[in-house]
Amino acid sequence: MCKNIFKTIALLLSLQAASQEKTNEEFENYFTENDTVKNLKEVAILGKNDKGKSSVNRAGIKPLDMPQAIQVIGNEIIFQQQSVRLSDVIKNANGVYVGSARGGAQESFWSRGYDMSSNNMFKNGFRFNSGSIPEVASLEKVEILKGSAALLYGNVAPGGILNMVTKMPTFKKGGEFTMQTGSYNFYKPSIDIYGPLNNAIAYRFSGSYENSESFRDFVTKERYYVNPSFLFKINNKTDITLQGDYLSDDWTPDFGTGSIGKEIADVPRNAYLGAKWSNGNTKQATASILVNHQFNSNWKLNFNSSFQDYDRESIGTERIQPNTDGSGDWNRPYGRNKAVEQIFANQVSLQGNFKTGKIKHQLFTGIDTEISYADAYTFRFFNPDVLDVNGDPVTVTIYGDPTNPVNIFDPALYDATYDGPIMPSEVTRIVKTETTRFGVYAQDLISFSNKFKALLGIRYSYQEAKPETHNKVNNTITEEKIRNDRAFSPKVGLIYQPTKNTSIFASYSNSFTPNTGVDIYNNAIEPSIIDQYEAGIKKEFWKGVLTTNVTLYQIVNSNLAQTAEFDANGNVNTNTNVKSLSGETTSKGVEVDITYKPIEALNIIAGYSYNDMRYTETTGATGSFIEGDRLVRTPANTANLSFFYTVQSGVLKDVSFGAIGNYIGNRKGGWNNQVNPTQPNGILDREIPLDGYTTIDVSLGYNWKQFSLLCKLSNITNELNYTVHENYSVNPIAPRQIMTSLRYKF
Repeated sequence: MCKNIFKTIALLLSLQAASQEKTNEEFENYFTENDTVKNLKEVAILGKNDKGKSSVNRAGIKPLDMPQAIQVIGNEIIFQQQSVRLSDVIKNANGVYVGSARGGAQESFWSRGYDMSSNNMFKNGFRFNSGSIPEVASLEKVEILKGSAALLYGNVAPGGILNMVTKMPTFKKGGEFTMQTGSYNFYKPSIDIYGPLNNAIAYRFSGSYENSESFRDFVTKERYYVNPSFLFKINNKTDITLQGDYLSDDWTPDFGTGSIGKEIADVPRNAYLGAKWSNGNTKQATASILVNHQFNSNWKLNFNSSFQDYDRESIGTERIQPNTDGSGDWNRPYGRNKAVEQIFANQVSLQGNFKTGKIKHQLFTGIDTEISYADAYTFRFFNPDVLDVNGDPVTVTIYGDPTNPVNIFDPALYDATYDGPIMPSEVTRIVKTETTRFGVYAQDLISFSNKFKALLGIRYSYQEAKPETHNKVNNTITEEKIRNDRAFSPKVGLIYQPTKNTSIFASYSNSFTPNTGVDIYNNAIEPSIIDQYEAGIKKEFWKGVLTTNVTLYQIVNSNLAQTAEFDANGNVNTNTNVKSLSGETTSKGVEVDITYKPIEALNIIAGYSYNDMRYTETTGATGSFIEGDRLVRTPANTANLSFFYTVQSGVLKDVSFGAIGNYIGNRKGGWNNQVNPTQPNGILDREIPLDGYTTIDVSLGYNWKQFSLLCKLSNITNELNYTVHENYSVNPIAPRQIMTSLRYKF
C-alpha cells in the first residue's frame, strides 16, 4: 500500500512537470487492476464518474471501446433506493424487467425479449442458478452487458447477461450495521464488516436476516444469508481471494389470482387462494477461489474456480385454474416440486497489451469449463385410505371435492378450505442430467489509431448433455439420448471515435445456445443458432459527468426454446426443465441510456427501450405459433428515471431526497396463439392483454455523523398491475408501502 502511495505521488509530480502531456489512458495503465489506490484516486484526481467501471466485459476494455452497451448499478444507488430484491435494483436498467414471479419462488428477468433466468444470470463471473431470489444486501454492484455475450460467457441466450458482484475484502478497516423495517411486519437487520487481519490478509463478512409477511394474506418469508471472504496478498504481483456464501429461504408458494379466459380474475389484491399449509424452501451455497497474477504492467493471468450447490423444494396447491365459463368455480391441484443442481466451474484467462508496429492490441484469451448435475423430481399424491383394484393407494390429482368446487369470488367458500388435508406423496421419477461445457476463446481489441478500432474474437464451444430417467415406481433406470453440440462463435466489432469522448460502433456476432433441459419425452433438445447485429453511439461529456448511449439491435434466433405447455401425458407441465422449440423469432429495437452526476451528492439515471419481438418463421402446422405474432411477456416500451440528492449546505444540510419512476408498457400474458383449424379463423386465441403501468417511489433521509436514516414510500399511486407467467402465476405487484432504513457506519 505504501509503495502504491509513493507511486501515485511520483506520478502526480511527473504529470505536473510534463504539463499534462500524459493522457488519462496512460495514467490508468500505470497501475495494475488490483491496485486499491487506483480505484480510490481515479475519482478524486480525474473527477471521473466511476459508474461505468465494470468487470462484466472481463477483458478490462474501457466502456467507450466496447461495441455494445453496459449498465452498472452501484452499491450507493442500491442503498439509496433501499432495494430489498434484485427486481428493485433492475428498475434502473432500461429494457430489463421482471417477466414473472414464478409462484413466489424466484424472479424471472427479461431483456430484449429474452429470458435471462436460464443461463444468463451470473455471480462474480460464474453462472448462477436463478431458481432462488438472490440476496441484495451483499452486492457491491449489478452489471448488465447488453447484447451478445457468448464469446466470453459461453452458451448464453441472446439479449444480455446480468452479473452480480459481491462486496470484496479490503485492507481499509470499517463496516456498517443496517436495520430495515417496513409495511407488513418486514424486518431485516444486516451487517457488513471488513478490514485487515495483518499486512497480507484482509477479510470481509456480510450477513442478513429477513422476516416478513406480505400484502398477500398468509404469505410469509424468512431467510438468512452469510457471505465471508478473505483476500491474501501473496506479493505485489499475486493475490488470492477466497469467498463463500450460504442462503436459506423459507417462502410461501403463491400463484396469485389466476385468469378466466383472456382476463385476470377480479379478486382483491390481498386474497391468497392457496392452501394455508403450502410451503417452500430454497438452499443455495457457493464457494470460489480467484487467483490474480500480474507478470508486468502489460500482462496478467487469472485463474478462477467455483462450486455451487442448489436445492429447492415446495409443496402445496398449484396454479389457480378457474373454469373458463366465467363462473369463478375452480379446483386447486396438488403440487410438489424439487430441483437439485451442483455446478463445478473453472476459468483461466490471459490478458495482455502489446504492439505490432504502430498498431496496439488488447488481447484477452482463455479457457472455461463447467460440469453441472441437475435432478428434477416428479411426485404423486395418494390417499392411503382408498385402494384401487390392484390394492394400491389411489392417486389424488386435485385438492377439494371436484363435485363441489369452491368459488374465487366468494371468500366464505374458499376460506373454509385453507386448512384442508395434506395428502402423503412419493417420488415417482427423477430425471438426472449431467451437462459438460467447454470453451476456448480469443478476443483482440485492435487500435489502428486513436480513432479507428476493431474488436475481433472467436470462440469454440462444446456441450454434452446426458439425461437419464430413474423410474421409482418400476425401479428402472433409462439412459436417454446423449446430445453433443459444438460450434464456432465469431464476433466482429468496429469502433470509430471522432473525439476521445465519442464512440460510434457496429458489431455482428453468431452464436449457438445449447438449450438446457429436455423435451416432453426426456430427450435433450436441439440448440438455437443466433445472429446478432448491433450499432450505436456513446458520448461522454465533461470528463464522464454525463454519459449517454444509444443502441439499435436485431437478434434472429433460429429456434426459440420455451417451457413446454404440456407434458407427455397431456397434463399441464409444471417442470421448467421440460421445454419445447417454438420456431424462429426476430427481436429488434432501440435503447437509450443516460447517467448524470454533476456533483458527488447528485445521481440521475434515465433510460428508454423499445423492443419488437415476433415469430418470423413457424411450420404453420396445427399447434404451431402464428408468424408475425408478438411474443408474450415482451413489452414494446419500457422507461426509467431516478434521482437522489443530498443537500450540501444551509438549514437542510445532510437532508437527502430522491425518487424513481419505472414504466412497463403494454404486453401480453398467457400463451402465444396457435394454429388450430377447429377454432374461429383457424387460431386458438390464448393471449391475455395487459395494460402498461408506472410505479413511482419517493424517499427522504437525513445523515448525522455516522448515522443515516432513510424513509421510502413505494408505489405512491397504489398502481395495480400483474406479472404473468404463461397463463398461471398471475401475481399482483405490491401496493403502496413504506420502508425505513437506519444505518450506522463504523
